[in-house]
Amino acid sequence: EKRNRKKIDEGIGFIELHSVVNNIPMVFRPTIIWDDKEVILIDTGYPGQLEAIRDNLAKMPIGTLTKIIITHHDYDHIGSLYEVISGFDHKIEVYAHELTKPYIQGEKKLIKTGITVPVIQVDHTIADGQELPFCGGISVIFTPGHTPDHISLYHCATKTLITGDALTADQGQLHYPTKKFTLDMEQAIQSITRFLDYEIDQAICFHGGVCKNQVMERLLDLAERKAAL
Repeated sequence: EKRNRKKIDEGIGFIELHSVVNNIPMVFRPTIIWDDKEVILIDTGYPGQLEAIRDNLAKMPIGTLTKIIITHHDYDHIGSLYEVISGFDHKIEVYAHELTKPYIQGEKKLIKTGITVPVIQVDHTIADGQELPFCGGISVIFTPGHTPDHISLYHCATKTLITGDALTADQGQLHYPTKKFTLDMEQAIQSITRFLDYEIDQAICFHGGVCKNQVMERLLDLAERKAAL
């Protein structure tokens, strides 16, 4: 059996969701953060991922899913949100930035695809600099550029950056977000400087997975434009 769930530290890991997009096989890596009270999923992948998410969570030695945090409104991040919220038989709270909320609630069309998603209510809006008091603390970092509503998250207990799409990874190395999918590259690079305020030991990228080697040095290079686009 292919191992689709990976614990990277105490109380944090990710699952791998496999999709085919425009005939190209792709892997997305939503982060899971948990303790004895909460199980938090960060982003949900394209539509059709309910069973994969449910199966992966069931195989992890953790409790039931309690919360979902959305980093931004792109379809590969909110596509399965409706199915997950509808598909579990208990209440799962949804957290998102104020700018992301209208896309999740079906009030605005997604910028890049022009579609409207099935309506889900956002239970809690979250803001830049806010620390969510779950699982050792999760800080919200507003990182627009890839999309205008983009946030990243910092898990204080494990010093882990959850980048969303503010960064990508390849073979354990952090890179800029993919240019052709990033609405404002200049702003996206500027947003990377926000990460320098945190003590980061490792990063999880939705596109590319985990980076653990010299993460702060690499972030500095990216922020100071010493890395190739």
